[in-house]
Amino acid sequence: MAHRIFTTSFASVYPLYVAKAERKGRSKAEVDEIIAWLTGFDDGDLARHLDDETTFEEFFADADLNPRVSAVTGVVCGVRVEEIEDPLMQKIRYLDKLIDELAKGKAMPKILREA
Repeated sequence: MAHRIFTTSFASVYPLYVAKAERKGRSKAEVDEIIAWLTGFDDGDLARHLDDETTFEEFFADADLNPRVSAVTGVVCGVRVEEIEDPLMQKIRYLDKLIDELAKGKAMPKILREA
């Protein structure tokens, strides 16, 4: 069964990621940096996906996932990201985890700085 998030537009969730980060004194630029690290998208790619209101499924289908993504570990929504079986859901949760770490007020996630 496909999850509803798969067909949700990335553009509808992106402002929530930014707002979550900004509430903790972080910036939209830092959110964009996380997205770029995870997906390989530059500012133009991200803008295109936002303008086109691509679904999460389309968004991640177009992404060139960072080869170090398996280093992203931890719990999101009560589930360990490294144990998620559905590949698309795992990609979405990787992004969620990275945004969560940023929003917790932590320094830019260490994995990004080492990239």
